[in-house]
Amino acid sequence: MKLRKYTRRQVLATTGAAAAALAAPTILRAQAPIVIKFSHVVATDTPKGKGADYFKKLAEERTKGRVKVEVYPNSTLYKDREEVEALQLGSVHMLAPSLAKFGPLGVREFELFDLPYIFDNYTELHGITEGPIGQALLKKLESKGITGLAYWDNGFKVMSANKPLKKPEDFKGVKMRIQSSKVLESQMRALGAIPQVMAFSEVYQALQTGVVDGTENPPSNLYTQKMHEVQKYVTLSDHGYLGYAVITNKKFWDGLPADVRTALEGAMKDATRYANEIAKKENDDALEAVRKSGKSQILTLTPEEKKAWKKVLVKVHRENEDRVGKDLIASIYKATGFDPNA
Repeated sequence: MKLRKYTRRQVLATTGAAAAALAAPTILRAQAPIVIKFSHVVATDTPKGKGADYFKKLAEERTKGRVKVEVYPNSTLYKDREEVEALQLGSVHMLAPSLAKFGPLGVREFELFDLPYIFDNYTELHGITEGPIGQALLKKLESKGITGLAYWDNGFKVMSANKPLKKPEDFKGVKMRIQSSKVLESQMRALGAIPQVMAFSEVYQALQTGVVDGTENPPSNLYTQKMHEVQKYVTLSDHGYLGYAVITNKKFWDGLPADVRTALEGAMKDATRYANEIAKKENDDALEAVRKSGKSQILTLTPEEKKAWKKVLVKVHRENEDRVGKDLIASIYKATGFDPNA
């Protein structure tokens, strides 16, 4: 049998074709979009839900399809107790958990946002979140394998229950659902209530069945989760703030192509502006919808009643100085002009 001789050019052409054939799947894979799984625990028609969807739109447009953002609302992927661990493991790429979640994670300084009546308005709040204090806090997450991208508002919280809550003494013995936060525990105990830690997705049923008597939420969460249907009274206390930090897995974020990461940072900046602009309106609209439903009676505190709430709750700041940081609390007071003795 006669062996066929190949010229050098033929050998190169043959091996080149084979290499190209082997490389073809790799090239196709490289062209597939980078998938970002963005999980959250609230409804799509809340400020956070709308912010996540707007980020998806901007991210996909600005990367020209190189990135695909999959948004999973309403705890469809993970409950709020599970999601941060899932992010650290890389099972999900982006979250917007409430700031209270970072205390149990070991970054207790974030619990300053749970302190009752520490912010009187959005101007004071944004002076912190958009300034050096807020950015320094996000940096503290890096040791946990997390990159902090932005702060998103939900709003100031109201109290709800099946009895009127107008005075601090009205809370005595009332079982109130809270997020996992030592600061929120001491807040409820200062009022005489019994704090009950519970996942957000479980709250409606717990209120419906009487496992808990009441809870605290911005109006948009109260309304979109239909909690007002199983709560007779809503008190406009504005006693605390509920906000989120949009976070991502640090290893995943650092591994993105530089130009993609830059485009996503721009998309996040604009989505943050959008989410924060609509937050107040969404809460105002939700409160009006609760009022019109007739299922919950809206209670407004008089100036004297609010002063009584503040007097009871300001001591929560002192009780948590060791957790949150005495110097950090003092820096907030200085930045906002808060007088704990007023």
